Amino acid sequence: MELRERVNAAVKQAMRDKARDRLSTLRLINAAIKDRDIAVRADGNEQGVDDSGVLAILGKMVKQRRESAKSYEEAGRLDLAERELAEIVVIEEFLPRALTEKEVTAAINAAMTEVGAESIRDMGRVMGVLKAKYTGQMDFAAVGPKVKDRLSA
Repeated sequence: MELRERVNAAVKQAMRDKARDRLSTLRLINAAIKDRDIAVRADGNEQGVDDSGVLAILGKMVKQRRESAKSYEEAGRLDLAERELAEIVVIEEFLPRALTEKEVTAAINAAMTEVGAESIRDMGRVMGVLKAKYTGQMDFAAVGPKVKDRLSA
């Protein structure tokens, strides 16, 4: 089932279950997808966002909520931090399983081999391959320095 359809099915189920908080988060996901659809259609793509685009949106939403939860915890607003963490749980239901450290290393090696990366100049191509294959499965902010270290050595 397409990711967008899974989200819509979850919205309907949350309505039936009268799960207010879950429904609210699912509606936020739908709104983010629709916003991105509008932006993509303005660029001439009539299809809208594909599954990889939806994964990128979900990954961004999780990252934003983690940052917000951290800020709330530092400010002593644990109630708001808990709400953000609960939203993360709902959003992560639609993301693929995160790769382990060993799998990330193997993916970096495979991407470097695929593009024939030899120097730091090839970093963009390596990251492009990783983003194309592993969107939603790895934190690219953490992977970038690893790729840079490997190419600098």
